[in-house]
Amino acid sequence: MISNRELFLRNTAQTSGSPRLIEVERAEGVFLYGPQGQQYMDLVSGFNVSNIGHRHPKVIQAIQHQLEKYLHVTVYGEFVQAPQVQFATQLLACLPDSFGSVYLTNSGAESVEGAMKLAKKYTGRRQIIAARKAYHGSTQGALSLIGNEAYHEAYAPLLPEISFIDFGEENDLSLITEETAAVIIEPIQGEAGIRVPSKDYMKALRKRCNETKTLLLFDEIQTGFGRTGKLFAFEHFDIVPDVLILAKGIGGGMPLGSFVAPKHMMDVFKDNPMLGHITTFGGHPVSCAAALASLEVIQEEKLVESVERKAARFRNHLNLPQIKEIRGLGLMMCLQLDNFDQVYAVSTYCAQKGVMIDWFLHCETALRLAPPLTISDEEIDAACVVIKEAIQEICD
Repeated sequence: MISNRELFLRNTAQTSGSPRLIEVERAEGVFLYGPQGQQYMDLVSGFNVSNIGHRHPKVIQAIQHQLEKYLHVTVYGEFVQAPQVQFATQLLACLPDSFGSVYLTNSGAESVEGAMKLAKKYTGRRQIIAARKAYHGSTQGALSLIGNEAYHEAYAPLLPEISFIDFGEENDLSLITEETAAVIIEPIQGEAGIRVPSKDYMKALRKRCNETKTLLLFDEIQTGFGRTGKLFAFEHFDIVPDVLILAKGIGGGMPLGSFVAPKHMMDVFKDNPMLGHITTFGGHPVSCAAALASLEVIQEEKLVESVERKAARFRNHLNLPQIKEIRGLGLMMCLQLDNFDQVYAVSTYCAQKGVMIDWFLHCETALRLAPPLTISDEEIDAACVVIKEAIQEICD
């Protein structure tokens, strides 16, 4: 009998020459389980998706309840669907009053694409500025915003009139002009190895966008829904973006994304041309039911309030001389090592011992730590024993 592993390699598209090949039979809380009972603690949360852990009972209940009613009924934006309406209403209640309209999508990349179109249509301008070493998705428009030429060359030409600034460099803000439709930026750069900007830089960025009437788009696909110790990372910097882009942790494990903007801004999609941005499956009712339940879990269980304490517990355990730096905010952290060989060996060791960690697209010398916000103190302690063993054995 051909194994699932063999069929995986034979029949499903591969994105690297060395997939981890860990087969998952089920998942619960912070754990993944293999077909022979193997247990893995998921310290990357499915890459910042499972903020409330895997298969939270309230999310499962909401999914089952919606399954009894209807699945897909029509393209997004035509019928009144209670899960979409209720989730959008609850999400807006968590945000500043300047936000008034939620466009629901399937994913983070699709949300980025929609936000780019919104910025161009609303401002009548064409230039978009992004940051070097950013990551905004892999569709051609989102890929155009990644300031790393190695990812562009095979797919050129990409979108024109995209310019780049260095993240955190105030001198580059002069490149934002009256010709710029939008600046799209991660409030904390994720795939660059968790780079946290200063509050002064973020305020200067907001000021420059105000001066040039440029829209400020925050990509909170990785940082949103409590990951950094605030519900949204922009709250750390005492500024508010014009457009907020969300995905990953939004759906409680179901595929969902959104971009959020003032209503008068979002209304530009309604005419010239009508249906200026459309999606068939965006805001799927089952995903929206899960998203509403997930947001309620974050609020009711006060998960955001425990993030800083749990992050400090990780930092205290991992205060090792072999770790050059621990960067991050809240439970969005990285452990800086010397080289990729160390990173690969440590992550492999940890996986063999049942702890899943990973590295970054634009920073292969650091390890990613982004556990579910629901992780317990005992689980943190157990995970750190394994990570410390790996680092002390490999990096000495």
